[in-house]
Amino acid sequence: MFLNQESLKIQEGFQGIENLTFQQEIPGGARFSTLAGSLEITFYASGVVRLQLGTQDRPQYNLLASSPETDLAVELVDTPQGYHLKARDLVLELLASPMRIILRKGDELLLESVTDRAFLGNLRWLPFAKNLDSWLVSLALRSGEPVYGSGEKFSTLNHRGHLINSWNEDATTANSELSYKNIPFLWSPTGWGVFTHTTARVVHAVGYPQWSHRSYVLKVQEQNLDLFLLAADTPADMIAKYTALTGRTQELPRWSYGVWMSRAYYKTSEETLEVAQKLRQREIPCDVLVLDGRAWHKMETRFDFQWDPERYPDPEAFVRLLRDDNFKLCLWEYPYISVKNPQFTELVKKKYLLQTKDGEPYIHRWLPYPFDSVYPHLQPSGMIDFTNPEAYQWYLEAHKPLFDVGASVMKTDYGESIPEDAMAHNGDTGERLHNVYSLLYNQCVYEATMKYGPDGAIVWGRAGWTGIQRYPMQWGGDPQVDWEGLAASIRGGLSFGMSGGPYYSHDIGGYALGNPTPDLYIRWAQAGVMMSHTRFHGAGLREPWFYGAQAETIIKKWLTWRYQLIPYLQACALEAKQNGMPVMRAMPLAFPKDPQSWGFEEQYMLGPSLLVVPVLVPESKVRFYLPRGGWYDLWSGERIEGPQILERRIPLDHIPLFGRAGKMLPLGPAVQHTNELKPDLHLAELWLFGEPDEGMQLPGLELVVEHGSVVNLPENVTLKAW
Repeated sequence: MFLNQESLKIQEGFQGIENLTFQQEIPGGARFSTLAGSLEITFYASGVVRLQLGTQDRPQYNLLASSPETDLAVELVDTPQGYHLKARDLVLELLASPMRIILRKGDELLLESVTDRAFLGNLRWLPFAKNLDSWLVSLALRSGEPVYGSGEKFSTLNHRGHLINSWNEDATTANSELSYKNIPFLWSPTGWGVFTHTTARVVHAVGYPQWSHRSYVLKVQEQNLDLFLLAADTPADMIAKYTALTGRTQELPRWSYGVWMSRAYYKTSEETLEVAQKLRQREIPCDVLVLDGRAWHKMETRFDFQWDPERYPDPEAFVRLLRDDNFKLCLWEYPYISVKNPQFTELVKKKYLLQTKDGEPYIHRWLPYPFDSVYPHLQPSGMIDFTNPEAYQWYLEAHKPLFDVGASVMKTDYGESIPEDAMAHNGDTGERLHNVYSLLYNQCVYEATMKYGPDGAIVWGRAGWTGIQRYPMQWGGDPQVDWEGLAASIRGGLSFGMSGGPYYSHDIGGYALGNPTPDLYIRWAQAGVMMSHTRFHGAGLREPWFYGAQAETIIKKWLTWRYQLIPYLQACALEAKQNGMPVMRAMPLAFPKDPQSWGFEEQYMLGPSLLVVPVLVPESKVRFYLPRGGWYDLWSGERIEGPQILERRIPLDHIPLFGRAGKMLPLGPAVQHTNELKPDLHLAELWLFGEPDEGMQLPGLELVVEHGSVVNLPENVTLKAW
């Protein structure tokens, strides 16, 4: 009667960790014994502590991209309550009976185990607990403490009050907690982060009031617990520490920052070439055309890397025509193969597909039998087993003919549907493979592009897990065609960025349920231009000329601006490679000392210099916040001093964009495609917003501010001082 029945039900069968006993010092930390097995605590890196409980041998999948630092001196002190472990200014207090932790940086308390107690004084949640196949970890939250991260999530960025599942799903829209890119890494601007090193399902009750509004309860559904605690002075430092652990992005080819045009789908080669011709004739800037699912292969037998000979009798000639007109080609794929495909039997014999527990090929069905037979593109299919090295290599090499023909990049769709009872070559079940499958899939295709791609390494991926930032880049899935679908897409990208994802794009115009209105199409395009990558896509018409003369004129203006931004985007990408900072930066990440800004969750910084305020309602009204300092309205030239909240009605041809005082904005020329640009960073203009910050420099640019002047400014670059 004195404990919440919900917490009792969830904790049923769990045993708290007791009887903590020191065993020995180990490099970087110490080993202890508990009734649940060995506990190892190591200071993995500066500001990073690792807790490992359980010894079950299991595939690791190389989620960690770094090794422990070896020069961290750790001090171990025995105390009446337990033990203190200290490295530099970070202290982990380990308490016994029951096992609890307190993390401090200097004298500052960052994080501690649960403090929620019931009426008689007993803890409502077990601090550390285990049952046969899962772990519980319960941590305390302070009132008002926001929590961010967890991958691509479409609701509010602050997850306080949320029940989150780190479990990849084909979300089908952006309308719920389900998402394609889940990352079990959450953090608070107060200075702590928690990363669960696992491939299994993780449930996060983040101040979820039905459980405990003052606690963060994790449920990790596997027999080992491997937890990283991160301490950082700023959110940017937190992202840097996390990406140092799990890997950082690589540079992307410059053409990828151009415009991608797509729809679901171009039905023939003639239709695709007609769109390409119209784009050039109408002078609509574009670099990439996408042949989406069902567009370039036989639907009944997909996916087998083969062109549909009826619609594409001469793929090489088709691709050559596109390349001659300065278009790159993106081809769709997914890691399934139809049972109707002649290759299916061969792949079964070679055991290149995931299996059932009885050793038969596991057949994935999108729809219940017999309805799947009605839809040619949703045939029952086998699933490539990327844990089999031979299958992995076969899948990688199968891309070579596509790149030899001239394709530039693959759209790696799906990868979220691995069933929990499937069996993999490496002995894992689908329960552990489910989340990490998308990582292996995208890694394989990315490596194929590195090896054979004619235009640089890149994928256009949908699903992901820990470490997905190493195989760029990712887009948001299938948003509903309405204003809320647009808003959710922006939040999904910002949430992904706060989880270590450096790049993001979404379906301009929305994917599901038809065509947008012209006003929504324009607003969606304006927001899409101001992201790291820009693609028009959806189950309908997405080319500008279908939305009227006014829309086409406005879109052309914005796409011209997009191409001028390319040098700036390249500089932002180099920063992501160096320290993990995303190109799109949510307000808590960009302004950690300004809590008032954190509630404005759909506006963001694009890199260090530009504040973007998308218009998300048909009335064209916006309410936005300018943080402390000077801000230059890119449309009027007006300087506005922050902090202040502004409300405006915005004309259809623009959205609010502001340059941050003290920063620079390098711009390129207005072009129709990136082949018109000079190699490397092609600068045409350099904008300075007010008095430039001393020593300011953007990665990749040979420009630096000294004594208020820009050093090394090329002669042919126009300097504009605002």
